[in-house]
Amino acid sequence: MASARWPCLILALLSGVAVSGFPRRLCRLLGKRSLPEGVVDGIEVYSTKVHCKVTSRFAHSVVTTRAVNHADTAKEVSFDVELPKTAFITNFTLTIDGVTYPGNVKEKEVAKKQYEKAVSQGKTAGLVKASGRKLEKFTISVNVAAGSKVTFELTYEELLKRHKGKYEMYLKVQPKQLVKHFEITADIFEPQGISTLDAEASFITNDLLSSALTKSFSGKKGHVSFKPSLDQQRSCPTCTDSLLKGDFIITYDVNRESPANVQIVNGYFVHFFAPQGLPVVPKNVVFVIDVSGSMHGRKMEQTKDALLRILEDVKEDDYLNFILFSGGVTTWKDTLVQATPENIQEARKFVMNIRDQGMTNINDALLRGISMLNKAREEYRVPERSTSIVIMLTDGDANVGESRPEKIQENVRNAIGGKFPLYNLGFGNNLNYNFLERMALENHGLARRIYEDSDANVQLQGFYEEVANPLLTDVEVEYPENAILDLTQNSYQHFYDGSEIVVAGRLADEDMNSFKADVKGHGAINDLTFTEELDMKEMEKALKERDYIFGNYIERLWAYLTIEQLLEKRKSAHGEEKGDLTAQALGLSLKYHFVTPLTSMVVTKPEDDENKTAIADKAGEGGHGGWVIPYMAYLTNSQPPQTPYYVDGDPHFIIQVPEKDDAICFNIDEDPGTVLRLIQDPVTGLTVNGQIIGEKRSSLDSQTRKTYFGKLGIANAQMDFQIEVTPERITLWHGAAQSTFSWLDTVTVTQDGLSVTIARKNMVVSFGDGVTFVVVLHQVWKKQPIHHDFLGFYVVDSHRMSAQTHGLLGQFFHPFDFKVSDIHPGSDPTKPDATVVVKNHRLTVTRGSQKDYRKDVSVGTKVACWFVHNNGQGLIDGVHSDYIVPNLF
Repeated sequence: MASARWPCLILALLSGVAVSGFPRRLCRLLGKRSLPEGVVDGIEVYSTKVHCKVTSRFAHSVVTTRAVNHADTAKEVSFDVELPKTAFITNFTLTIDGVTYPGNVKEKEVAKKQYEKAVSQGKTAGLVKASGRKLEKFTISVNVAAGSKVTFELTYEELLKRHKGKYEMYLKVQPKQLVKHFEITADIFEPQGISTLDAEASFITNDLLSSALTKSFSGKKGHVSFKPSLDQQRSCPTCTDSLLKGDFIITYDVNRESPANVQIVNGYFVHFFAPQGLPVVPKNVVFVIDVSGSMHGRKMEQTKDALLRILEDVKEDDYLNFILFSGGVTTWKDTLVQATPENIQEARKFVMNIRDQGMTNINDALLRGISMLNKAREEYRVPERSTSIVIMLTDGDANVGESRPEKIQENVRNAIGGKFPLYNLGFGNNLNYNFLERMALENHGLARRIYEDSDANVQLQGFYEEVANPLLTDVEVEYPENAILDLTQNSYQHFYDGSEIVVAGRLADEDMNSFKADVKGHGAINDLTFTEELDMKEMEKALKERDYIFGNYIERLWAYLTIEQLLEKRKSAHGEEKGDLTAQALGLSLKYHFVTPLTSMVVTKPEDDENKTAIADKAGEGGHGGWVIPYMAYLTNSQPPQTPYYVDGDPHFIIQVPEKDDAICFNIDEDPGTVLRLIQDPVTGLTVNGQIIGEKRSSLDSQTRKTYFGKLGIANAQMDFQIEVTPERITLWHGAAQSTFSWLDTVTVTQDGLSVTIARKNMVVSFGDGVTFVVVLHQVWKKQPIHHDFLGFYVVDSHRMSAQTHGLLGQFFHPFDFKVSDIHPGSDPTKPDATVVVKNHRLTVTRGSQKDYRKDVSVGTKVACWFVHNNGQGLIDGVHSDYIVPNLF
């Protein structure tokens, strides 16, 4: 209290006014504690951290922001993240005062209904849309009570593409205020070894960057950390606003002693292919350029500037021509001409004299260019070992000649006949980008938007550089017949220098001894075959370094690549084919918890406020949509967990009795395949059953064999809900609707009072307030000769289960007691025996210990207990065989 008066006292003395006469309101204001630096309108964002883990080009990024409301009233807090357009969001959670509201990926139409309901009730919508060339913006706002804290956490994943010889992680930095703890970290693991690693920031000087940035790489591991202090964040030495506003880019590449690299984890493989040192295949390029009236002014000047720069880079072995279109079509030359110095000089004059005029005749221009390329090949005017490319640039829609997009697509497809790719560059926004993209994709090319910025000429030139150096044509990646399942795209018309071909799939036989892959293609001089043979035992040795990486990354990489390619094929498909592609992509999106154009992430609040829902949708390049997040605000409370009852290991059942600060335990010895009833509550409808698995070797001494739980079935008949848990996956059924997740997912599913959270080899299942189970995954080395992966099951809260609950664990949920006496040496001098009286039975027990693996799945925490022999006889009701049931559900 005294300290609060000091400012008043000092001011009073300085002004010669008595303290008692000092205006009371001003005194109260001055006496109030000072707020931390960086507080804006009462809100302090005190922590923003971006942590990226990259394994074999597959990036897993988590953005976490923490804020506190210092104001006396509730305030709105916004969370803005700009993430790469190529990324899929995999999780979002909002935590207010320790209570977490999770995201759940749903089919878009299902999520849309929830969103429309929220909007119809007047909820404010935050909008996320494409925010730039490489980014889209995720925004969410939430009301935070006075004095409360909020944490936002967004997780997204993407496969980093090799571009001009490097992989690039692109992060947008824009905290909007000083942040006490601001940090970007990236941990990179590349089995091929890292050859280069760099980081740069567009918003900070090199001197300042070097003092806040650390980067290092050695062998297979690389690390980048950017951690500016408060002073380093200031826009000037005395400023309170932040200079952190711009791009933070991490680039790296890998060693390429071999042109190909294959990696295999848990039955999935990825095959990277990027040969170096090959001669460039000569190319025959036709530039089809829109010179209609809408290209007038800066667009036309930038296009001409880009073409002039491209002409400087054209190789003398190349052949080229220019076709200009407006209402009609004009050509520079009647046929393709070689890029001799004389012809290049003449081409420069032609480009400088281009003028805009008239309408937009896309159909005739493309057909003229395609015909020119076909004719040059037929008449042997171009080298036999050359490749052809059409590059079209337009800023509008066809409006003269054939103007129907579907008919133009058909004409172009028939004319090209699959012989070479078409690349469509869409200049600006006033065009049918979806049409350009479909037409390019169905002709083995791609579309690219050119943004109307001051560097549009650089964008055009940059695209040409990507396709300027083909090293191989007609590339086929081949694997032994019947050895591979679910293969991603494995044939490519071109391989360009500086890029990379990535193929992924699933092994038909996980126990195969070797893996062989052939990459075949036509080079500039001869046909080439690159063979990669892999010894699976050597691969197993490499997997010992997996502590550094995240989970089954290759399976998720395969799923990401498969979804991406299915969505791309879907853009140019029709009818039944489009339906099949959609179904496949949707199924994988839901299974792997990816927010794709077919799914949405829904954040649902407690049952008492069902109207407030948030939904996130992924934007498409051609559309105006984006991540859509309606306004949210929630409050709830939670019960602390109880001391657990659990079964883990051999299987070891542990019953902890907190009143005695002791535990009693027993084993069940049954054959593999046996299903045991763990919990059954006829009142709540809850059941939990577990199926036993044995060891890999059946020849082991039956007296020492170990068994474990390899499958769990958790069901609630009243909710019509079932969960099947195995070491490989978690499958949820709500009625007939099914969702499947892997243990690598970080995901929370909430529905009708049920919550399922998967994170770091732990799964937490809660049925309302008062019933919580935890399932722990134990993983062993894949080639471990004896043991399988297995599961542990923990009951950490059961106070809402009825008195009629039974089962090998359930019977102990009620008040339970035992008395220990006559402790004496046993057959093992380290483990004394004793007499225990429990349930009116007098039993001889042995002191031992088991482990609780909830906090640390690798090491566990030792729990001392009295071990009851003979399958728990005398401790459990009846005999253990009474608990055998026919199946999991």
